[in-house]
Amino acid sequence: MAKLQKSIEKKNNLVQATIELVNNNGFHATPISKIAKMANVSPATIYLYFESKQDLVNKVYLEVKEAFTAYAFETYTDDMDVVEGFEIVWKRIADFKLKECKQALFLAQCDNTPIIDETSREEGIKHLQPLLNLWQRGQDKGIIKPISNYLLYAYTISPLTFLMLTQQRRQFNIEEKHIEQAYQAAWNSIKV
Repeated sequence: MAKLQKSIEKKNNLVQATIELVNNNGFHATPISKIAKMANVSPATIYLYFESKQDLVNKVYLEVKEAFTAYAFETYTDDMDVVEGFEIVWKRIADFKLKECKQALFLAQCDNTPIIDETSREEGIKHLQPLLNLWQRGQDKGIIKPISNYLLYAYTISPLTFLMLTQQRRQFNIEEKHIEQAYQAAWNSIKV
């Protein structure tokens, strides 16, 4: 049992080191040797858990994406009214991005790099399926504009990353009233 616990700890340390180093240095300036050093393991240990740096980054991306979407959809159900459901999901996403900045920043970097392979990217999108289904239901009911999911995401979810970064740089302190204003702006941008 102790060996299993130690193995889990090592893997978790590798995941956290990858997130930290990628956030601070970017993907290309984060070699396996730096990840191993920060995780306090030998570089060879990484290959017990991951096939390559590419595999490591893809798996960390999927792990973080899963945690993000589990949080986002925790209080959402498919039978909710479209407006109510979108507000709940949007505010949970905002809460995640502002409270779990390291993970959210890592996801933002993954969204903007060709490093993540297409298979992992497609798997990551599957985690967003409840939101995509909600938007489709809203479009079918004439509540949400009939535009691409990419545009819906760009106008509603992507601005949260900008707000997260401005708060992280201490340029803007996001208060509850700002969350409400940002939500209203997001909803107004997609509603019919």
